[in-house]
Amino acid sequence: MNKFLLNILKPFSFLPALLMMYVIYSFSAQTGEVSGNLSYKVSYKLVEIGNDVLETGFTQEQISRYAHRIEHPVRKLAHMTEYFLLAVAVSFPFYVYGLRGFALMVVAGLICVGFAAGDEYHQSFVAGRGPSKKDVMIDSIGAFFGILFVRIICWTVLAPFRVAKRLEERARRRERALDRARERRAGRVR
Repeated sequence: MNKFLLNILKPFSFLPALLMMYVIYSFSAQTGEVSGNLSYKVSYKLVEIGNDVLETGFTQEQISRYAHRIEHPVRKLAHMTEYFLLAVAVSFPFYVYGLRGFALMVVAGLICVGFAAGDEYHQSFVAGRGPSKKDVMIDSIGAFFGILFVRIICWTVLAPFRVAKRLEERARRRERALDRARERRAGRVR
């Protein structure tokens, strides 16, 4: 029953990846003006929070000036973060299905980079937006770190459980083999 339920639920492990792809696609479908305004609002909020936390006493004009200054890096960091999350959401299901090691990195990487390239192509049809090879590289860096994160988590958290289970199974097989050997010897002694 447990295995049956697991096999039914396994395909749903891809839902976070599909949801993340939808989110990225939705952001890319925004016009250049809407996207720029969103980036500015986020940058403004970050400077405003920094002003409150550090008690710097910036005026609204200074906050606005600093928000304009950090808007481009915030935008690129958002690209990296989106693709970091996409890579995590893509990598875990493949891990669940048994894809491990270098193969996991290649498959998840190809999916993420391919999606980044397709997304940039999609932007070429959106008003005020255009494709950028630089953005594909930035997205790929985010994806690389997402895949690396999954590898580290799986290696440090999940792999020890798999190893312990494998050792336990090996000990059981060895015990069964010893029992059979004892039974054979006991049958010859009689």
